[in-house]
Amino acid sequence: MIPINDSPSGATFAVKVHPRAKKNGITGEIGDALKLALTAPPVEGRANEACIDFLAKALDVPRSSVTIAAGQSSRNKVIRVAGLTAHQVRHRLGI
Repeated sequence: MIPINDSPSGATFAVKVHPRAKKNGITGEIGDALKLALTAPPVEGRANEACIDFLAKALDVPRSSVTIAAGQSSRNKVIRVAGLTAHQVRHRLGI
């Protein structure tokens, strides 16, 4: 079970992004991170944008509520979701 932390600015959790996948989706857990497969390539921020889009849809929140708090240029990222608690994030992602 990946750790999801509550903070004053929203729930935060770690993801590991695998760009250039065949389709977008949550493919499991790796260590303390949620494993995401994204079709976007890791150039010019396209994988970051795809990550935000995918998680906003999966969590049913506005795109502006999802931000990358750390790891802009890394496969390992920390995601912050404003307006949701850790419990709500866990429930909506089904993890």
